Amino acid sequence: MTTATPRVSRGRSQGRYWAALAIILSCVATAILLRVEGRLWICACGSVQFWSGQICSADNSQHFLDPYSFTHVLHGFLFFWLIAWSLKRLSGPWQLALAIAVEGFWETFENTNFIIDRYRSETAALGYNGDTVINSFGDILCCLIGFVIARRLGWRRSLIAFALLELVLIVWIKDSLLLEILMLVIPIDAIRGWQMCR
Repeated sequence: MTTATPRVSRGRSQGRYWAALAIILSCVATAILLRVEGRLWICACGSVQFWSGQICSADNSQHFLDPYSFTHVLHGFLFFWLIAWSLKRLSGPWQLALAIAVEGFWETFENTNFIIDRYRSETAALGYNGDTVINSFGDILCCLIGFVIARRLGWRRSLIAFALLELVLIVWIKDSLLLEILMLVIPIDAIRGWQMCR
Protein backbone atom coordinates (compact mmCIF):
# COMPACT_ATOMS: atom_id res chain seq x y z
CA MET A 1 0.00 0.00 0.00
CA THR A 2 2.74 2.43 0.91
CA THR A 3 4.71 1.70 -2.28
CA ALA A 4 1.66 2.31 -4.51
CA THR A 5 0.92 5.77 -3.13
CA PRO A 6 3.94 7.57 -4.66
CA ARG A 7 3.17 5.95 -8.02
CA VAL A 8 -0.43 7.13 -7.90
CA SER A 9 0.72 10.63 -6.91
CA ARG A 10 3.29 10.63 -9.72
CA GLY A 11 0.65 9.48 -12.20
CA ARG A 12 -1.70 12.27 -11.17
CA SER A 13 1.05 14.86 -11.51
CA GLN A 14 1.91 13.60 -14.98
CA GLY A 15 -1.78 13.67 -15.88
CA ARG A 16 -1.95 17.34 -14.87
CA TYR A 17 1.14 18.15 -16.95
CA TRP A 18 -0.29 16.43 -20.03
CA ALA A 19 -3.63 18.20 -19.54
CA ALA A 20 -1.83 21.55 -19.22
CA LEU A 21 0.11 20.77 -22.41
CA ALA A 22 -3.17 19.93 -24.17
CA ILE A 23 -4.56 23.34 -23.12
CA ILE A 24 -1.48 25.12 -24.49
CA LEU A 25 -1.70 23.19 -27.76
CA SER A 26 -5.40 24.05 -28.05
CA CYS A 27 -4.56 27.74 -27.71
CA VAL A 28 -1.75 27.50 -30.28
CA ALA A 29 -4.00 25.63 -32.72
CA THR A 30 -6.75 28.21 -32.24
CA ALA A 31 -4.35 31.08 -32.95
CA ILE A 32 -3.08 29.40 -36.11
CA LEU A 33 -6.60 28.69 -37.40
CA LEU A 34 -7.72 32.25 -36.65
CA ARG A 35 -4.77 33.63 -38.59
CA VAL A 36 -5.59 31.30 -41.49
CA GLU A 37 -9.11 32.77 -41.42
CA GLY A 38 -7.59 36.23 -41.74
CA ARG A 39 -8.06 37.43 -38.18
CA LEU A 40 -5.57 40.04 -36.95
CA TRP A 41 -3.30 39.45 -33.96
CA ILE A 42 -4.31 42.79 -32.41
CA CYS A 43 -6.69 45.65 -33.16
CA ALA A 44 -6.21 47.27 -36.58
CA CYS A 45 -5.87 50.56 -34.68
CA GLY A 46 -2.41 49.36 -33.59
CA SER A 47 -2.99 49.62 -29.84
CA VAL A 48 -3.46 46.86 -27.29
CA GLN A 49 -5.84 47.47 -24.40
CA PHE A 50 -6.52 45.11 -21.50
CA TRP A 51 -10.15 46.28 -21.31
CA SER A 52 -12.46 47.93 -23.86
CA GLY A 53 -15.82 48.76 -22.34
CA GLN A 54 -17.64 50.34 -25.29
CA ILE A 55 -19.67 47.72 -27.15
CA CYS A 56 -20.95 50.31 -29.65
CA SER A 57 -17.51 51.03 -31.05
CA ALA A 58 -14.98 49.61 -33.49
CA ASP A 59 -12.92 48.48 -30.48
CA ASN A 60 -15.47 45.85 -29.46
CA SER A 61 -14.01 42.32 -29.71
CA GLN A 62 -10.65 43.80 -30.75
CA HIS A 63 -8.83 43.98 -27.41
CA PHE A 64 -8.08 41.45 -24.68
CA LEU A 65 -11.30 41.83 -22.66
CA ASP A 66 -14.66 43.52 -23.23
CA PRO A 67 -18.20 43.15 -21.83
CA TYR A 68 -18.80 40.11 -24.05
CA SER A 69 -15.94 38.35 -22.27
CA PHE A 70 -18.45 37.59 -19.52
CA THR A 71 -20.50 35.49 -21.95
CA HIS A 72 -17.41 33.30 -22.28
CA VAL A 73 -17.30 32.92 -18.51
CA LEU A 74 -20.78 31.47 -18.97
CA HIS A 75 -19.39 29.15 -21.66
CA GLY A 76 -17.21 27.75 -18.90
CA PHE A 77 -20.27 27.13 -16.75
CA LEU A 78 -22.05 25.31 -19.58
CA PHE A 79 -19.01 23.20 -20.43
CA PHE A 80 -18.58 22.22 -16.78
CA TRP A 81 -22.20 21.08 -16.58
CA LEU A 82 -22.03 19.10 -19.81
CA ILE A 83 -18.60 17.52 -19.29
CA ALA A 84 -19.01 16.78 -15.57
CA TRP A 85 -22.37 15.14 -16.31
CA SER A 86 -21.43 13.17 -19.43
CA LEU A 87 -17.77 12.33 -18.67
CA LYS A 88 -17.73 11.73 -14.93
CA ARG A 89 -14.76 9.36 -15.08
CA LEU A 90 -12.54 11.91 -16.82
CA SER A 91 -10.17 13.56 -14.34
CA GLY A 92 -10.62 17.23 -13.43
CA PRO A 93 -7.58 18.50 -15.39
CA TRP A 94 -8.68 16.63 -18.52
CA GLN A 95 -12.24 17.89 -18.15
CA LEU A 96 -10.80 21.42 -18.16
CA ALA A 97 -8.56 20.62 -21.13
CA LEU A 98 -11.57 19.33 -23.06
CA ALA A 99 -13.55 22.48 -22.21
CA ILE A 100 -10.71 24.68 -23.51
CA ALA A 101 -10.49 22.61 -26.71
CA VAL A 102 -14.23 23.07 -27.29
CA GLU A 103 -13.94 26.80 -26.58
CA GLY A 104 -11.05 27.02 -29.05
CA PHE A 105 -13.19 25.27 -31.65
CA TRP A 106 -16.02 27.73 -31.01
CA GLU A 107 -13.65 30.71 -31.34
CA THR A 108 -12.52 29.35 -34.70
CA PHE A 109 -16.08 28.68 -35.88
CA GLU A 110 -17.38 32.01 -34.54
CA ASN A 111 -14.83 33.82 -36.69
CA THR A 112 -15.71 32.13 -39.96
CA ASN A 113 -17.28 34.37 -42.59
CA PHE A 114 -20.53 32.41 -42.20
CA ILE A 115 -20.98 33.30 -38.52
CA ILE A 116 -19.67 36.85 -38.93
CA ASP A 117 -22.20 37.47 -41.72
CA ARG A 118 -24.89 35.87 -39.53
CA TYR A 119 -24.06 38.25 -36.69
CA ARG A 120 -24.22 41.21 -39.07
CA SER A 121 -27.50 40.25 -40.72
CA GLU A 122 -29.48 38.77 -37.82
CA THR A 123 -28.23 40.55 -34.70
CA ALA A 124 -27.47 44.11 -33.62
CA ALA A 125 -23.73 43.60 -34.32
CA LEU A 126 -23.85 45.47 -37.63
CA GLY A 127 -20.17 46.45 -37.73
CA TYR A 128 -18.80 43.17 -36.42
CA ASN A 129 -15.66 42.07 -38.31
CA GLY A 130 -14.65 39.12 -36.18
CA ASP A 131 -12.39 38.86 -33.14
CA THR A 132 -8.69 39.54 -33.02
CA VAL A 133 -6.48 36.68 -31.86
CA ILE A 134 -5.73 38.49 -28.60
CA ASN A 135 -9.47 38.88 -27.95
CA SER A 136 -10.00 35.18 -28.58
CA PHE A 137 -7.26 34.43 -26.04
CA GLY A 138 -9.13 36.61 -23.56
CA ASP A 139 -12.32 34.69 -24.31
CA ILE A 140 -10.57 31.35 -23.77
CA LEU A 141 -9.16 32.58 -20.46
CA CYS A 142 -12.65 33.67 -19.37
CA CYS A 143 -14.01 30.25 -20.29
CA LEU A 144 -11.32 28.64 -18.15
CA ILE A 145 -12.20 30.94 -15.24
CA GLY A 146 -15.90 30.16 -15.65
CA PHE A 147 -15.22 26.41 -15.66
CA VAL A 148 -13.16 26.62 -12.46
CA ILE A 149 -15.75 28.83 -10.74
CA ALA A 150 -18.59 26.47 -11.68
CA ARG A 151 -16.66 23.49 -10.36
CA ARG A 152 -16.00 25.28 -7.06
CA LEU A 153 -19.63 26.38 -6.70
CA GLY A 154 -21.21 23.05 -7.62
CA TRP A 155 -24.37 22.48 -9.65
CA ARG A 156 -26.96 24.45 -7.69
CA ARG A 157 -24.92 27.53 -6.82
CA SER A 158 -23.37 27.71 -10.28
CA LEU A 159 -26.85 27.68 -11.80
CA ILE A 160 -27.82 30.64 -9.62
CA ALA A 161 -24.57 32.45 -10.55
CA PHE A 162 -25.25 31.77 -14.24
CA ALA A 163 -28.75 33.26 -14.01
CA LEU A 164 -27.48 36.32 -12.10
CA LEU A 165 -24.71 37.02 -14.61
CA GLU A 166 -27.19 36.65 -17.48
CA LEU A 167 -29.43 39.27 -15.83
CA VAL A 168 -26.49 41.63 -15.21
CA LEU A 169 -25.46 41.40 -18.86
CA ILE A 170 -29.00 42.01 -20.10
CA VAL A 171 -29.27 45.16 -17.97
CA TRP A 172 -25.71 46.29 -18.75
CA ILE A 173 -25.29 45.64 -22.49
CA LYS A 174 -28.76 44.44 -23.55
CA ASP A 175 -27.25 41.10 -24.47
CA SER A 176 -26.21 37.82 -22.87
CA LEU A 177 -25.12 34.31 -23.80
CA LEU A 178 -28.69 33.01 -24.09
CA LEU A 179 -29.79 36.05 -26.11
CA GLU A 180 -26.79 35.59 -28.43
CA ILE A 181 -27.79 31.97 -29.07
CA LEU A 182 -31.43 32.94 -29.59
CA MET A 183 -30.60 35.71 -32.06
CA LEU A 184 -28.25 33.48 -34.05
CA VAL A 185 -30.77 30.65 -34.30
CA ILE A 186 -34.14 32.43 -34.29
CA PRO A 187 -33.69 36.17 -34.86
CA ILE A 188 -36.41 38.35 -33.34
CA ASP A 189 -36.80 41.83 -34.81
CA ALA A 190 -38.10 43.34 -31.55
CA ILE A 191 -35.01 42.18 -29.63
CA ARG A 192 -32.67 43.35 -32.40
CA GLY A 193 -34.31 46.80 -32.39
CA TRP A 194 -34.00 47.00 -28.59
CA GLN A 195 -30.30 46.06 -28.77
CA MET A 196 -29.35 48.51 -31.51
CA CYS A 197 -26.77 51.12 -30.58
CA ARG A 198 -28.11 54.67 -30.62
